[in-house]
Amino acid sequence: MRAVLPFAVMCLGMFAALLDIQIVAASLQQIGGGLSAAQDEIGWVQTAYLIAEIIVIPLSGWLTRVFSTRWLFTASAAGFTLTSLLCALAWNIQSMILFRALQGLLGASMVPTVFTSSFHYFQGQRRVYAAAVVGTIASLAPTLGPVIGGWITDTLDWHWLFYVNLLPGLAITLAVPLLVDIDRSDLSLLRGADYPGIVLLALFLGDLEYVLEEGTRWNWFDDATIRACTALAAVSGVMFVLRSLTFARPVVDLRALGNRNFLLGCILSFVTGIGIFTTIYLTPLFLGYVRGFSAWQTGIAVFSTGAASLVGVPIYVMLGRRIDLRWLMMFGLASFGLAMWSFSFITHDWGGAELLAPQVLRGFPQVFAVAPSVTLGLGSLAPERLKYASGLFNMMRNLGGAVGIALCSIILNDRTNVHFATIAAHLTPANVAMERLLTVLGQRYAALSAIAADGHVAALERLRQLAFREAATLAYADAFRVIMLAFALATLLVPLLRRVAAQPTPADAH
Repeated sequence: MRAVLPFAVMCLGMFAALLDIQIVAASLQQIGGGLSAAQDEIGWVQTAYLIAEIIVIPLSGWLTRVFSTRWLFTASAAGFTLTSLLCALAWNIQSMILFRALQGLLGASMVPTVFTSSFHYFQGQRRVYAAAVVGTIASLAPTLGPVIGGWITDTLDWHWLFYVNLLPGLAITLAVPLLVDIDRSDLSLLRGADYPGIVLLALFLGDLEYVLEEGTRWNWFDDATIRACTALAAVSGVMFVLRSLTFARPVVDLRALGNRNFLLGCILSFVTGIGIFTTIYLTPLFLGYVRGFSAWQTGIAVFSTGAASLVGVPIYVMLGRRIDLRWLMMFGLASFGLAMWSFSFITHDWGGAELLAPQVLRGFPQVFAVAPSVTLGLGSLAPERLKYASGLFNMMRNLGGAVGIALCSIILNDRTNVHFATIAAHLTPANVAMERLLTVLGQRYAALSAIAADGHVAALERLRQLAFREAATLAYADAFRVIMLAFALATLLVPLLRRVAAQPTPADAH
């Protein structure tokens, strides 16, 4: 119990930080309307949080060594709570973007800190349980974000997306100093720290995230800002790698990638990030734009994913004590890939009923795909390297999500145009079914306007809309197939992982 309670409090903070990545996803339109924001500004409510979070996560290991787990987590929880209040009180889109960036910046450290703390609090087989909890939160929180956010927005209003953080945030801020005692601070690390490395890392990840998030909107390299940010990300990324490999005390332990399990764990974390975040992005997008669902209807339709994830946890825990984790991970990744294949049969009339089986197949194995990578990847490192490496491990999952979303945005844009051109090529006077549809629609619309020509024009517009709907649906199917291929390749990598024996916690970690 002495280990469970502080770990549970920290897990609550991690859940809140991850939930807030996607809690605004289904409500961006309402937030934009409330703040009188332009269409191209609304997306920054989510992008600002992601950019700030992905910069801080890999720095969390160094920050933990400087300030200790207890006080870093406390400061992170307090900052997250305060900025949640500021987000709720935002008066325009510019203030909202600023406060969301601060929310991601201050709350980010709660995520990797929980991963490393699980190795301190639990040993042997108990680490399987802890990894299952951490893995479930990492996959479930973003999945539930649109569901919870949609319900809150439709039931109350968008301000409550942030007000709901205040009570648990305050409780975590007060409880962590009393319960968590893992290590000691070492402020002397502030002297001689790798500040150039920190700047290079921030430039690299910030610019990379911006390019991935905004590239599609601005037609990629046709835009001067995208080209400049890409060049800056490339240069700063190379310089950061060189700096980290040559500096004695780097802020991110890239040398840990020399450990085979950790390297493969990072790759697999990247792929699971693609799957988790990208499907959360694609499914609400399809339901909103193709089906015309409201935020609450979208939340209900995707709820089965979260429910299936919860069902999978006790089964994973039970099997994790008896079966090699590598086999369980292969099952999880292969099942996720199979779910993406089943999504590829999507049609324009799919709703909650049609999505049920694919989403259960996607949700149930999530813990099987995520939790073993924690145990096998991070568990293969010496305890003194965990803090520095955990941030890199967690960053890979978020980076996978950013890359996956950017890639799928490209696929949706390009493949919709390709499919639309193919469909339009068949819409000729020789197409009897099309002519019959135009005649029926033309007569119906002419009856409403009393002008035959207007009826024919309206019928052609309706035909164009139907063709575009089908083209977009086929593009979604293409995107799901690409994700399926990523998981097929990831499944083949799992046998390369080595089994991990439990390691004792070092005395200086207490």
